[in-house]
Amino acid sequence: MSPDAVLSRPSRRRPPSWLAWGSASLLGAFLALAPAPVDATLDHARMRAAMSAEYGSQGVRALDEWLNLIDRLRGADLRTQLRDVNDFFNRKMQWLEDRTIWRQSDYWATPIESLGRGAGDCEDYSIAKYVTLKELGIPISKLRMIYVRARLGRSQITQAHMVLGYYETPGAEPLILDNIAAGISRASLRTDLDPLFSFNSSGLWAGGTTQSRADPLARLSRWRNALDRMRQQGIQ
Repeated sequence: MSPDAVLSRPSRRRPPSWLAWGSASLLGAFLALAPAPVDATLDHARMRAAMSAEYGSQGVRALDEWLNLIDRLRGADLRTQLRDVNDFFNRKMQWLEDRTIWRQSDYWATPIESLGRGAGDCEDYSIAKYVTLKELGIPISKLRMIYVRARLGRSQITQAHMVLGYYETPGAEPLILDNIAAGISRASLRTDLDPLFSFNSSGLWAGGTTQSRADPLARLSRWRNALDRMRQQGIQ
């Protein structure tokens, strides 16, 4: 997220009104269930060609680590998939501002680009985790990237931030995968985050609604551009 996204107005410290707030049973028995398999959406040959052309052998090694992670997690239980995908990208990528990486104020990178550079900002972590979990068979209806206001330390200053949410049902309390937090937690425990809106490849949600309000591709041009580049790189 661009540093220009720091919000000047201090936020009041209050419990966040999370999107589609739901049952606290989210960490319960369903986490032991493996998602139903889906058709593969990654073209390994095209991905390797794109990575090699842009980032060389070091990029290809990072890509192979990612593909090995996906192979290892196929058929694993949901808890393991969420944990290991979150840990992988938090470990493999260094957080840097878009101006440093891309010389742009706000650029949404594909997983190929993020792994090739070995760096990204909050959107890039969220996109890479979303694509990976989708490839592992988790329906996109259960995955949303969530824009939030994140409070900085103990201050009342907030900054725009993005996390990935896992929703067992549309009305459930999400689990939050975040590059600035070591583990995964229920949204209600993240009192430092105030949700603004969420989106995935099929919908955009605002406020406290559980129904999609709009086509995210029309509202989020950077998301559309990232999806277009992913398709060119072999990621559907």
